[in-house]
Amino acid sequence: MSFEKQLQSRVAEVEEILKKALPEATGHQRHMMEVMAYSLMSGGKRIRPILMKESSLLFQSPTTPILESFMAAIEMIHTYSLVHDDLPAMDNDDYRRGRKTTHKVYGEDMGILAGDALLNYAFETATTAFETHPHQSIVIGKALKVLADKAGIWGMIGGQVIDIESTGHEIGQEVLDEIYVLKTAALMEGAMMIGGILGGATDEEVKTLEDIARKVGVAFQIQDDILDVTSTLEVLGKSIHSDEKNQKTTYVTLKGLEEAGEDVKSLSNQAIHQLRGLGKDASFLEELLLYLIYRKS
Repeated sequence: MSFEKQLQSRVAEVEEILKKALPEATGHQRHMMEVMAYSLMSGGKRIRPILMKESSLLFQSPTTPILESFMAAIEMIHTYSLVHDDLPAMDNDDYRRGRKTTHKVYGEDMGILAGDALLNYAFETATTAFETHPHQSIVIGKALKVLADKAGIWGMIGGQVIDIESTGHEIGQEVLDEIYVLKTAALMEGAMMIGGILGGATDEEVKTLEDIARKVGVAFQIQDDILDVTSTLEVLGKSIHSDEKNQKTTYVTLKGLEEAGEDVKSLSNQAIHQLRGLGKDASFLEELLLYLIYRKS
């Protein structure tokens, strides 16, 4: 089977997991549940849950319900971050994944609440593993801590804070790298680390997965910088020239398109070298990482 068909199959699997995980739209708050569903089920590459599962399969097959609960949780956290990132107080974007952003359809108030709801529901979803598999509480707890750390002030939110405070100001590569590591790479790190933890990886192997994901995440963001300049709304599925509009320093503004592209290549080569060093059957995961890094949309 070709890589494209394998990827389509995995995306479809994630879609089903997310559908099952979403709350039923009932009660007086059902409108919020509909907004959550609009945000979460709006397509996308489903990178993080797929990375999580593929990382787990490098070691051994974990208990499926536990893995699926964390796969759903990390995609909910990623989606909430996008919903909030698109708000007028942040990037003020009109399009995400090829359609109107959540606040454009439902209003800014519902956009804020939908992000809040998805973040909270992510942890509600992940913690169900304690109830269904109490005998694996230590492993579940380790995975949950990684999820919280990588989504919080030492991870994604921290990166967003630095990003906002840097907007409109000239910053150097050191600060820019910190933004990319935290804002973009952190959830990828969390995905691969949790996959390893649930799959039975050693602490050293989990650390290697974190290093791989960090390089992939930074390369992914640099490629995003490049696409923001070179792509189109129709191809990218979201507003282009957003960085210029928001006066943000990027690898393109700092180094130019050519050097930014070379950095993408260097980081990807390092990540693949580390992945191969694990000595596991990682053929699909290797293709997936390269696909993410060199994507055109």
